[in-house]
Amino acid sequence: MKVVNEMANDKRSDGQTVSAMPSDVPPAIPEALPAALGRTPTLEQYDIRIARDGTWFHNGDPIRRIELAKLFSTVLKRDDDGDYWLVTPVERGRIVVEDAPFVAVEMTVAGSGADQVLSFRTNLDHWVEAGPEHPIRVAVNPETGEPAPYIEIRSRLEALILRSVFYDMVERSETRRTETGESEVGLWSNKVFFALGRLPGD
Repeated sequence: MKVVNEMANDKRSDGQTVSAMPSDVPPAIPEALPAALGRTPTLEQYDIRIARDGTWFHNGDPIRRIELAKLFSTVLKRDDDGDYWLVTPVERGRIVVEDAPFVAVEMTVAGSGADQVLSFRTNLDHWVEAGPEHPIRVAVNPETGEPAPYIEIRSRLEALILRSVFYDMVERSETRRTETGESEVGLWSNKVFFALGRLPGD
């Protein structure tokens, strides 16, 4: 897959000029389109990597045009084995994701209590509201005990929540008792309580 910077202009046989995206840039497509067209996308080798900070790299160089990274993200999929793919009607290729494909860089809060709504913006300008369709989870490093919070953006694709945003979440958190009698801190969003961690000593 080549990374290009400009739109391509092509001359038709009748002399008319046609402007189009280059054929090696994947278009935004519905996930079921290849099957609907009766095609099996060919397997390609893509040298594309998404770093932990959300930066996209191609052939070792960062993709500096956010519009291009946004375009690629529209055809990003994750399979049952946890592998990440770019899939178009004609080709598909596995890419490397160091942690999560997105980073949540901003949070806004509306309402209070169980009616509170937490909205997150990613580094590629997706906005999602935490809730049943966009759950928050916190993974804990077993060696260091350091928490890593995530929010699901779409099917199997998550955003790592930026540390400063997570600190804001912790400051806004409340404490409640679990069914087992332990104390945990967390936040409400769209009537779902998302636990951020348990209190020491519990």
